[in-house]
Amino acid sequence: MTETEIQNILEKQHKFFQTGQTLPVNYRIEQLKKLKDSIIRHEPDLNLALKADLGKSETESYMCEVGLTLSELSWMLKHIKKLTKEKWVPTPLAQFAAKSFRSPSPYGTVLIMSPWNYPVLLTLEPLIDALAAGNTAVVKPSAYALATSRVMQEIIEECFSEEYVAVVTGGRAENQALLNQRFDKIFFTGGKTVGREVLRHAAEYLTPVTLELGGKSPCIVDSTAKIPLAARRIVFGKYLNCGQTCVAPDYILCDKAIRDQLIDAIKSEIRRQFGKHPLENPSYGKIINRKHFQRLQGLIDSSKVIIGGQADAKILRIAPTVMENVTWDDAIMGEEIFGPILPILTYESLDEAIQTVESHPHPLALYFFSEDKAAQKKVLDRCHFGGGCINDTIIHLATSAMPFGGVGESGMGGYHGQAGFDEFTHYRSIVDKKTWMDLPVRYQRYNKFKRNMLRMFLK
Repeated sequence: MTETEIQNILEKQHKFFQTGQTLPVNYRIEQLKKLKDSIIRHEPDLNLALKADLGKSETESYMCEVGLTLSELSWMLKHIKKLTKEKWVPTPLAQFAAKSFRSPSPYGTVLIMSPWNYPVLLTLEPLIDALAAGNTAVVKPSAYALATSRVMQEIIEECFSEEYVAVVTGGRAENQALLNQRFDKIFFTGGKTVGREVLRHAAEYLTPVTLELGGKSPCIVDSTAKIPLAARRIVFGKYLNCGQTCVAPDYILCDKAIRDQLIDAIKSEIRRQFGKHPLENPSYGKIINRKHFQRLQGLIDSSKVIIGGQADAKILRIAPTVMENVTWDDAIMGEEIFGPILPILTYESLDEAIQTVESHPHPLALYFFSEDKAAQKKVLDRCHFGGGCINDTIIHLATSAMPFGGVGESGMGGYHGQAGFDEFTHYRSIVDKKTWMDLPVRYQRYNKFKRNMLRMFLK
């Protein structure tokens, strides 16, 4: 799609938004219901597309993509009437007689740029929030997940006119053309490099931005942890979607005293969950493309591999892999892994582990396995990260009741549920001043009486 075509879409959307048609709550509900029906109808197509793009099984596709998307839709439909209401707040006595309220107002035309690793969830969930808030939207899915992008385009075009929601497909040229335009809000999910580029372009027009990025999310395991259960949950979170998850445990930082026990438990869990030959497991995913496959191969130090390491370039699969005796000088620790490779590092004391985490950019997630309540509080108090779990992985993002987002280099802003509605909404502060009386205290000429009145009101 050319830049001129994109400009035409934006012009249509601006005009449509200005008609006020997206504002009535019943209209928003109608559109969300239409989207929900279409997703349900196209679920078999989405499953096939996700299998083609990422090797996802039908169960994983529903659990991590379609099901979570429908869950967000259901939550929004249940709560949207409350979310769209004006919220009354106390009025200072000095402003008597008046009423004060916060008025939710959509930004206007928003741009949603989504990644390839969870192409359904991370495209449609922010779209749900944007439409619930009353915006029009331009959606740019990833060029890497082609099959899924085609199905989502079919769903969106089946539900909405281009002046309301438009899909722009393509690669870097289309991304650049979109970022050259003036949107009222940009929502980007992806890597830090492109995130910086998005922020730089947004600065040109002072456009508000939400960035959902990533980072090296640590998984700390102390000596009190229930090792077999910890291993089971770590293996699930790390190798889900073949490790291509922004909140996957990027590395383990474990107490040196339980390292060998934890390693044995992780190896047992990998065999339990994926079988003796994971590359032949039909429910195990694949790497998105050859470029990322080769990048991941370059991060594996075969001398440090204790399980896994096998790969099949024809089907772009890398077996669940664990590396031991890893240091921060190894290539695997120089970037976000985003693949099925788990390095294990150790610490002597919890203070040392916290110092290690805090000496690196704030991660998107942190996981801590421990039965020690004081240690749990210490980690939560002293470590900075987007979100996470105590004694589990991944699941903190699977709810509409809590916001999901990063901090620092792992992102800015959050969404899901009310946080998602808020992210696409500007809350206007309004004072409705009554005309049946007018206190003279604020007006010139000032005197001692007025000064005393002000001191009584403002303190």
